[in-house]
Amino acid sequence: MSKTTAGRFFEDYHIGQQIVHAVPRTVSGGERALYHALYPARTALYSSDEFARACGLPQSPVDDLIGFHIVFGKTVPDISLNAVANLGYAEGRFHTPVYPGDSLRSHSEVIGLKQNSNGKSGVVWVRTRGENQRGTLVLDYVRWVMVRKRDPDAAAPETVVPDLAPVVAPDTLVVPQGLSFSDHDFVLSGEPHRWGDYAIGERIDHVDGVTVEEAEHMLATRLWQNTSKVHFDGTQRADGKRLIYGGHVISMARALSFNGLANAHMIAAINAGSHANPCFSGDTIRAWSEVLDRAETRAPGVGALRLRLVASKGACDVLKTDDGKYHPDVLLDLDYWVLMPI
Repeated sequence: MSKTTAGRFFEDYHIGQQIVHAVPRTVSGGERALYHALYPARTALYSSDEFARACGLPQSPVDDLIGFHIVFGKTVPDISLNAVANLGYAEGRFHTPVYPGDSLRSHSEVIGLKQNSNGKSGVVWVRTRGENQRGTLVLDYVRWVMVRKRDPDAAAPETVVPDLAPVVAPDTLVVPQGLSFSDHDFVLSGEPHRWGDYAIGERIDHVDGVTVEEAEHMLATRLWQNTSKVHFDGTQRADGKRLIYGGHVISMARALSFNGLANAHMIAAINAGSHANPCFSGDTIRAWSEVLDRAETRAPGVGALRLRLVASKGACDVLKTDDGKYHPDVLLDLDYWVLMPI
């Protein structure tokens, strides 16, 4: 009897299934250094302990997306090892900052299933929770992924598509304990722009672009212990290409958004997200943002800004074609809340 596993296939899931993901991960300062080596991330709150203390935190946390990638990576062997593609996100909340020394673990619940019309694959919805060593909730989110079937003739499950909120309500956003931007240093943060300087409907071209290298995306995917076959094994696709991990695109676009949004310090929530088109080595990622909404919080000097972050291989403002479908150049459409100084 084999001691190895081929991973779960679509027919292995059922509604209400609880999956505890293996191998907790302790975060170190090396995680931050590697993240900054992979992406042009320069946000002051995640770069300097002294800057973070001046904002009321005990030290500089690691980038919110490091926590997201670690929690996500734990789920891959159980959820998306046999994925065709990761499709989207919703109802994501960041509850507690992650600091060096924290150990993260995750578990998921299957909340939706729908077999595709071709009978060869289906979509699985899961709600994942990431916790630290104290059992404190760090983040939770819903994602859906297209997974291959082991047996195309296996019976299709009853279709259950979860009803997901289109946006995380601003009054439910969690502001980290102690966070205050009352004495925010705009010189050290890199830009003078405050929460009130951004108007709903405003679009920001983040100007810069980064060409994805095969070695870098492979390093990033291994760093987060993401084992999905489509990222490593060129035989998984008919074109022989290795698919770039969608989280790599998210982090690259978020880092690029520093130019124009340097004071959008912390991610508070992910309202929705779609990996619109596949990304491959050699593609050049550019980014632009649109301001969707603004909200105040109860924390001193802290406002919440709702942004649409678009990663594209094309020019600023490219999003959808006349038929309502994503333009072929668009890689990512991410709707999220950030915390920034008022």
